[in-house]
Amino acid sequence: MKFTLSWLKDHLETEATLPKIVETLTDIGLEVEAVEDPAKDLHNFIIAAVLEAEPHPNADRLRVCRVDIGDGKPVQVVCGAPNARAGMKSVFSPPGTYIPGKKITLGKGVIRGVESDGMLCSGAELGLSEDHDGILDLPADAPVGQPYAVYAGLDDPVIDINLLPNRPDAMGVAGIARDLAAANLGALKTPRIAPITGVFDASVEARIDLPSEKAALCPVFALRLVRNVRNGPSPEWLQKRLKAIGLRPINALVDITNFLAFDRARPLHVFDADKISGAIAVRLAKAGESLVALDGKTYPLAETMVVIADDNGVESLAGIMGGAASGCDENTKNVLIESALWDPVNIARSGRALGINTDARYRFERGIDPAFTLPGLDLATALVQEFCGGEPSKTIIKGEVPQHDTYIQFPWSEVTRLTGVELDPSTMAGILENLGFALSVSPGNSNLVLVRAPSFRPDIEGKADIVEEIIRVAGLDKVASQPLPAEGAPLASPVLTLAQKRARAAKRSLAANGLVEAVTWSFIDKTQAGLFGGGGTSTTLANPISADLSAMRPSLLPGLLAAAKRNRARGFADIALFEVGQIFLGDGEKDQKTAATGIRQGLAQEKHWSASAKPVDAFLAKGDAMALLTALGVSLGGLQIVPGGADIWHPGRSATLQFGPKNIIGTFGELNPRLLAALDMEGPVVGFEIRLDALPLPKAKPTKAKSKLDLSDFMPLRRDFAFVVDRQVKAADLVKAVQGAERALLADVDVFDVYEGKGIADDKKSVGITVVLQPREKTLTEAEIEAIASKIVTEVGKKTGAVLRA
Repeated sequence: MKFTLSWLKDHLETEATLPKIVETLTDIGLEVEAVEDPAKDLHNFIIAAVLEAEPHPNADRLRVCRVDIGDGKPVQVVCGAPNARAGMKSVFSPPGTYIPGKKITLGKGVIRGVESDGMLCSGAELGLSEDHDGILDLPADAPVGQPYAVYAGLDDPVIDINLLPNRPDAMGVAGIARDLAAANLGALKTPRIAPITGVFDASVEARIDLPSEKAALCPVFALRLVRNVRNGPSPEWLQKRLKAIGLRPINALVDITNFLAFDRARPLHVFDADKISGAIAVRLAKAGESLVALDGKTYPLAETMVVIADDNGVESLAGIMGGAASGCDENTKNVLIESALWDPVNIARSGRALGINTDARYRFERGIDPAFTLPGLDLATALVQEFCGGEPSKTIIKGEVPQHDTYIQFPWSEVTRLTGVELDPSTMAGILENLGFALSVSPGNSNLVLVRAPSFRPDIEGKADIVEEIIRVAGLDKVASQPLPAEGAPLASPVLTLAQKRARAAKRSLAANGLVEAVTWSFIDKTQAGLFGGGGTSTTLANPISADLSAMRPSLLPGLLAAAKRNRARGFADIALFEVGQIFLGDGEKDQKTAATGIRQGLAQEKHWSASAKPVDAFLAKGDAMALLTALGVSLGGLQIVPGGADIWHPGRSATLQFGPKNIIGTFGELNPRLLAALDMEGPVVGFEIRLDALPLPKAKPTKAKSKLDLSDFMPLRRDFAFVVDRQVKAADLVKAVQGAERALLADVDVFDVYEGKGIADDKKSVGITVVLQPREKTLTEAEIEAIASKIVTEVGKKTGAVLRA
């Protein structure tokens, strides 16, 4: 919500400074987001008088002017404007001034051999108009030496407040002034609205054609015809105000409706009465109907949308936007002013469905003051007569203005009970009355008062709302800070959940492993989501920000790959990125998961003379995934690594991580070249994705003390085994069989070689395994070692069919 300081002072008589007004607005809950200075580029421009304007000695179209800038020391300016002459007053900019219209900083110059110490400016050079044919020609009484921005009224600050949805009364400047007056920042002076007496009966038939069960969609519909108007540009003061808040002046009739939407939070609409055919009715749209709106776009209408129509069809989307066919222009002679009340929920749904955001919709969907429906029509009529002339008709009213009767029994002690602040009842009563509440003291009980909420405050429903109104105006700084009791209080439970702890630990681990954290969009292109197993109806957005952000991501990989692609395009060849965030597998309660994902592309480490640089591979991604699981405290004893994964992974260079067939925790490996081709990326790219939600829960520990360090006094010994086994047997199965053969002394098992070729049958392979034995109580004898080795060979043969290689 934007408004200017002078606009506010039309409703509030105050001597408060701008900083004080801004501070008070924030204190009472109308948080100021920004204060704009529209004259920030015009502060150095001053009014000057041209004393002399002589022809330039070396140029026919230039003049050498002596200019009085108000300090008693005339300066010399070379000017090429055809209207430059002695005796006129214009705008002068000294050297060092930034010229907004030309986007340059002015310096001293020599033009055709004559020194020029500044410039006389046109409206285009000041950025105020398109006129660059001559310098500004000011009235004779313009004060020499005064800043031009002050003289022209261009220094009016624009205040932008962050409007909360429960404050529809603050959608108008008058409502904001009311709050400031209640906060003792001045006196409210919003003028009362005089009723307009119509001089004739309008020859317009109006009706509300809504089913009885839909009557709440339009409780009241009011019209007034003003005939013989002269539509043209609105007054300069009104155009300035609209421009200051970012609106484009159109014509007087339209500008009046825009002005009242911001001045009194009362949206209205004007129809060219001569373009209306037959009766004008409020009804639901019919199947197949559409509206060519004032923005030039055609909108298909649904049967749930409320419209204003005549015999020709739909003329306006009620409460949102009017139609182009009945819009007012410079030829309008008879205007029909509409003031109505619309259902906020229906307005919000219709506007959202069509993607239309207007100032009218913004206000109607938050709740308009019903009691201001007819006074708003009178005020609009008065402004039309003032700016355009004309004769008003009697008001046409269909339906009834709903009565807003919210009465609350309120004890003054409730303020102290809820806030701890003690205020005098007279102070609290004054605040409420200044905010528009009506009070009736209960007989025989000075602590109890009957409060009637004003019609412009639909958010007031109970006693707590009244306490809020009192305390925000009295000052939240009056609420004393009190420490929580410490003695005897139980210790607080841990603040972070297991999921939060794991997410934080994952980020620290991956960053320590050399990957850089990225934060990508939760929305991706629907087609791209389909490549990663998503893109279904349940995860497609009904109203996306853009076509490229139309579906919820089923994986973190699309965002990371897009980031890698952008970085490669900018010359960063070696990529290592990770992200920890949410993925969306559906719209069910448990379909939102947390994943930790990383990708690498290019070289595994920087090029250096001391070591050869190796490209990334699936084993590097495996190392990242295993390091992450270890950092999260996940026991890897039961982890299974199953070759292959989803279609996005390379079928021969990827694997699935799981604890049994039903508990899949993630995948690692090289991404499928077909996927990279679809994304227009070069390969190879390796990566991993671990679903943190699927990880086993940590085992409960009876104590937080670390276990005792157990180091054996005896040297470990290593034995290598070469097993010949069928090709389809997994090396992991061999390792698992070795681990099961000797649990007491076995310290480590590792695969060091896989061989297929000469000397090995075509359907066989040789797998070399190193076994580390760690004695605990004594040095093992040769016989004991051979017994363990024999046990290992027997167990591996039994579980996998492998035999020792000859």
